[in-house]
Amino acid sequence: MLPPTAIILAAGKGTRMRSDLPKVLHEVGGRPMVCAVVDACREAGCQRVVLVVGYKRELVYEAVAKQPKSWVAGIEYAIQDEQLGTGHAVRCAEKCFADDLKPGAPARDVFVLAGDGPLIRGATLKQLLSLHRKSGAGATLATSVIADPTGYGRIVRDASGKLSKIVEHKECTPDQLAIREVNPSYYCFDLAKMFSTLARVKRNEVSGEYYITDVPAMMLSEKQGVEVIDAVPPEDVLSINTPEQLAEVDAIYRKRGAVGGAR
Repeated sequence: MLPPTAIILAAGKGTRMRSDLPKVLHEVGGRPMVCAVVDACREAGCQRVVLVVGYKRELVYEAVAKQPKSWVAGIEYAIQDEQLGTGHAVRCAEKCFADDLKPGAPARDVFVLAGDGPLIRGATLKQLLSLHRKSGAGATLATSVIADPTGYGRIVRDASGKLSKIVEHKECTPDQLAIREVNPSYYCFDLAKMFSTLARVKRNEVSGEYYITDVPAMMLSEKQGVEVIDAVPPEDVLSINTPEQLAEVDAIYRKRGAVGGAR
């Protein structure tokens, strides 16, 4: 099988970080946090990684160029000029995969990940990819069971344990709010199926944005095959939205001995 590839969403500003830096350039373990996400993708077998950049993208280019040449090899860029949601960000990377999307091209798997989640582990992505390939699914999600699921989309399973739907926090019923299995945005897709489905995703009526979460939802309704695996350690779900959270994640990352790219 062809090696997987990855799309990392790295276009945001991070308004609560109290800084003009692009969010993914704030350092964890002495390097821009996005570097840790790239490391995990490489550990999972990715030879190509596409960074979707937007806000002050020239600073991202400069920061990546300062890394060792061997590390920079295989990194490409896609540009998201407008912040129109995660689905739009992924579509901005479609041109990078023109050869993979030609009729008759062999199937390829793609991770879609957030650039501001540096606690991600290569081992988790390997588990995700293994299930994805074994099941032949169009999409596979790695989930996490956490103590406080507030703000996260809930994973609703049917009586047999299969994914039934993903329900955003604000749309949950009281029973669904009690679910602690959440969607931390670790995705693996069949690349061609993802882009063909994404092309049909409509703007959210409230936000005006396009969401990547609509893709597995549509695949479910069309019986394309969607799998989930509870594989993300709760600690890894910690988000970075403030300088205080950045310090907390940096301490965890350093404690793991992951500084400098060792994982």
